Amino acid sequence: MKDRITPADISRGSAGLCRIEPGDLAPLPPPYEDFNEAVLKPLAAEKIKGLETSPDDTLAIGIAEPANKQEEEELVRRFLAGLKKLFEKENNWTFLQPLLLSMEHCARCQTCSEACPVFEMSGRQEIYRPIFRSEVLRRIYKKYLKPGGRITAKWTGDIDLNWKAIARLAELSYRCSLCRRCASVCPIGVDNGLIAHEIRKLFSQEMGIAPKELHEKGTVLHLRAGSSTGMNPLAAKDSVEFIQEEMEEITGCKVEIPWDVQGADILLLHNAGEMLAWPENVGAFAILFQAAGLSWTLSSEAAGYDAVNYGLWYDDVQFARVAVKHADIARRLKVKKIVLGECGHAHKALTVVADRLLTGDLNIPRESALVTLEDIVMSGKLTFNPQKNDFPVTLHDPCNVVRSMGIVAPQRRILGKIAPRFREMTPHGVNNYCCGGGSGFAIMSGYNFAEWRNLVSSRKKFLQILQAFESEPAETPKYVCAPCSNCKGAIRDMIAYYHAEERSHLYYGGLVELMVNALEGMKKPIIHFGEEPSWK
Repeated sequence: MKDRITPADISRGSAGLCRIEPGDLAPLPPPYEDFNEAVLKPLAAEKIKGLETSPDDTLAIGIAEPANKQEEEELVRRFLAGLKKLFEKENNWTFLQPLLLSMEHCARCQTCSEACPVFEMSGRQEIYRPIFRSEVLRRIYKKYLKPGGRITAKWTGDIDLNWKAIARLAELSYRCSLCRRCASVCPIGVDNGLIAHEIRKLFSQEMGIAPKELHEKGTVLHLRAGSSTGMNPLAAKDSVEFIQEEMEEITGCKVEIPWDVQGADILLLHNAGEMLAWPENVGAFAILFQAAGLSWTLSSEAAGYDAVNYGLWYDDVQFARVAVKHADIARRLKVKKIVLGECGHAHKALTVVADRLLTGDLNIPRESALVTLEDIVMSGKLTFNPQKNDFPVTLHDPCNVVRSMGIVAPQRRILGKIAPRFREMTPHGVNNYCCGGGSGFAIMSGYNFAEWRNLVSSRKKFLQILQAFESEPAETPKYVCAPCSNCKGAIRDMIAYYHAEERSHLYYGGLVELMVNALEGMKKPIIHFGEEPSWK
């Protein structure tokens, strides 16, 4: 039996806190038994020299060991200064109150642990309990920032603050997908997902430590070039022109995608990744909006064609810069409302969290595309033939859309009209499980993080998908509907990792593709199972 790891161990020793052994991971059913004994491939020694890898032999950030005692002391000083700011009203205007409540009132009942897919699928590794990293932060806060804390720490749980504890805590904040399933089941309202987010924020805003995929190649690139993909306005327009041509070739439907229309009813904000990875999604939106006679536009201004806001996951300052940019573009276009395309974190960023930021003439009405699409379907303006979608379909609920915003019914009412063989996952709706790619995980691929995501973080979602289709023959094509770019990326990668297209004929896509596929009058289908899309 493995030794029980405790929060106090965060600052002790050089041995790893967690190592997944063969057979530890929660089992998968046939034909995926070969993944039941899988373990993470060891990190190459030359690539991790001097970096802290001991939490679980995985790296999301990679923090180097200080060269001397003075550097370590400075690291500790900066950490404590940042921690103090987290609990000051003038420095944490976004989440101070729920953070305080979550820090003070945990009953350690472990209800959250039973709700966490990472903890469950990892074989119940202690460091992946939602309360583990929270308790580490709680003990450090009480010992070093509370009056008399060094004395009471002897009874409440003592942690020595050193570089190892700091580096391990930073890494562990990126083993939580921020799905907040734990928060939804806590009987007293503790939000361990929020605590993980605040730890990330501390490291980014106060110490300049963040995964490069979220910061340098995320928000910084977004604000500099116009998109986290690196796509500038000219490239965005070129991509959309290509999409128009391809959609006409694929569907037989001529598509005109408008740009920079002053006074349009709708500014549609896509995740720009759709233009590159899933252009059929952008084209399908255009077909539906055009057919329904909506007044809408895209924006060609830098950042105006990319709805992502990676700051949501790790840094309030970067978040605010992107959110204000989006709102200001809409204000100057004089649109009546912003509609967020199929991107879960963009939904939460601009429609929920940004409410605390966007005031005055920046407070443009903002709406989920799922609501807009439901209005189109229920209006009767378009006719759908559900028999065109006569194949098994299940629905993945993006955490930020469903659990954080409560948008549960619209997508199901749409599927009820267009997918006769739709079936729910168990559980679903607000109880559904994260795709495993939440909080930036889907785009983080440094070191061996992508393998950890596929093997551990996405494992519960993969099991859910298999169970949803378990009554269907293996050779039957099956469609996982995922109305979120981030989720689609994670599902794409898990299907490839587990060879699920070959073994189970699993495919994935968005909601709008299903809608266009069922649209009466379309000359050609948009969904082609097993065929390489023309844009590839």
